[in-house]
Amino acid sequence: MEDFNIIVIGIIAITAVFSLKGFNDPVFFERYKFNTGAILRGKQWDRMITSAFLHGDMVHLFFNMYTFYFFSTFILHFGILFFFITYLGAVLGGNFLALWMHKNEPYYSAVGASGGVSGILFAAIILNSQIAIGIFPLPFSIPGWIFGIIYLAYSVYGMKAQLGNIGHDAHLGGAVIGIICAVGFVFLFPYHPYVSFQPRYLLIMLIPIAVLAYQVFTNKGR
Repeated sequence: MEDFNIIVIGIIAITAVFSLKGFNDPVFFERYKFNTGAILRGKQWDRMITSAFLHGDMVHLFFNMYTFYFFSTFILHFGILFFFITYLGAVLGGNFLALWMHKNEPYYSAVGASGGVSGILFAAIILNSQIAIGIFPLPFSIPGWIFGIIYLAYSVYGMKAQLGNIGHDAHLGGAVIGIICAVGFVFLFPYHPYVSFQPRYLLIMLIPIAVLAYQVFTNKGR
């Protein structure tokens, strides 16, 4: 497991270096951030990945990497390949959803690993239904599946209301990819020693995702 932790720490280190470079180099930051116009019109598709290694400030970077580290150490019990598929898939899934939702807004920009982190977090919630999550400043933890419902519902609402300076699209897209990856793993390896999957919790969390699907396919999210 020590070798696995090196992988997680390595990703955190690369993200930190990339982000710090962006803090101090506006040209670098502008070139590699997520920007709808640059991706669709400029064909700079590398931004779909590089934007996940940039952050808006140190607080944004710290909380993303703290959450990433905490849940990645669990996800790596399911293998390095599953870990990378989930993380990179969630980064891309989150950014593709953001690209779709903002396709008519060429100046829309975003940064952060939140899509990938959401994928790792929700994969953990699905794979271990007993997981508990602490939320500052609450003095107690709440069941992961309850957190998942609140998170998904808030993200759907945030997308529709364009609430705050937060990439709700990327959060939600990443979470959906994390859920898909985890369910796929459970289907292939139902007797894995770290799997503790409860379908009823998944079904409840699918409610806000169904709302998202309705908004996307009817184009009512914008």
